[in-house]
Amino acid sequence: MSRRVSLPGADELFRQTTTLSAVPSTNPTPVEDVPTAVISNKKSVRTTPRRRVNSFDRSPSGRERHDEKITVYLSPEELYDLEQARLALRGDLGLAVDRGRIVRESLAIIIADLETKGDQSIIARRLRGK
Repeated sequence: MSRRVSLPGADELFRQTTTLSAVPSTNPTPVEDVPTAVISNKKSVRTTPRRRVNSFDRSPSGRERHDEKITVYLSPEELYDLEQARLALRGDLGLAVDRGRIVRESLAIIIADLETKGDQSIIARRLRGK
């Protein structure tokens, strides 16, 4: 058995990704179909129509290669809680999942709750401090 570590090759490290957007457009709207108020309104933050999520989009991506990335800074207590959740899922429920999977599943739950309950969703109430 070799003690050498297997590392990815240069072509894998420096590959070009095909998507440049965090939200892939499934049905792009032609410019002529966009109302002129959306284009000419300079005070609006959003210039593109809001993506409507259907029930098929709500499931998290799971165990697959992800090309998009964000960095999230956690306190030591938050990281400890995340690791404890991972260990509880593995030890108590027999689910071997990584921390990223837990975060993606949690996001899917929170976003679905926000879309169904809106102002009364758990994320809206917690961010307001109630």
